[in-house]
Amino acid sequence: MILHQILLQLNENDQDLPFKLNDQNLPYPDTLHPIIVHFVIGMVFLAFVCDIAGYLNRNHRLFEVSWWNMVVASVAVFFAVIFGQFEAALAEPFPAAEPVLDYHTINGWSIAAVLVGLTTWRGIIRRRDPLKVPVVYLGAATILICMVTLQIYLGSLVDWVYGIHNRIVVQATREGLLK
Repeated sequence: MILHQILLQLNENDQDLPFKLNDQNLPYPDTLHPIIVHFVIGMVFLAFVCDIAGYLNRNHRLFEVSWWNMVVASVAVFFAVIFGQFEAALAEPFPAAEPVLDYHTINGWSIAAVLVGLTTWRGIIRRRDPLKVPVVYLGAATILICMVTLQIYLGSLVDWVYGIHNRIVVQATREGLLK
């Protein structure tokens, strides 16, 4: 919020900024966070499905697919969170949107931590016995899937209900119509 106010004030005063904020309050054409985060969501869900299918079918090749999806998702999730933080800082959320945006932020960081922890655990399991995945791990992965599903819901609220970075909402907020 403070970063946004500083950038907006500098932008309005035509100060020399390395970038100008567009009609979505972004220094680039469109939001990047949703693009990156959907990549992570897809990889996490695919890893989970491969682990379940591999467990049920005793197909260890699916465990390998799951492992590499988790590794890449563990790296990409931090780009998603960083862009999410940056874009949230540039947003002008009106008071009704702030609690949802805050919860979305906290859950995003929590997902990043749980994802890296599960990936580390999965790596240890893979090193000990690449042909098996314990049921306890699948239970923990189910918790991650529930967290991601909640995050999808919160992200949908932020975008579709509260219109963060939506041109019309940004314009209405700048004109003082939304408070």
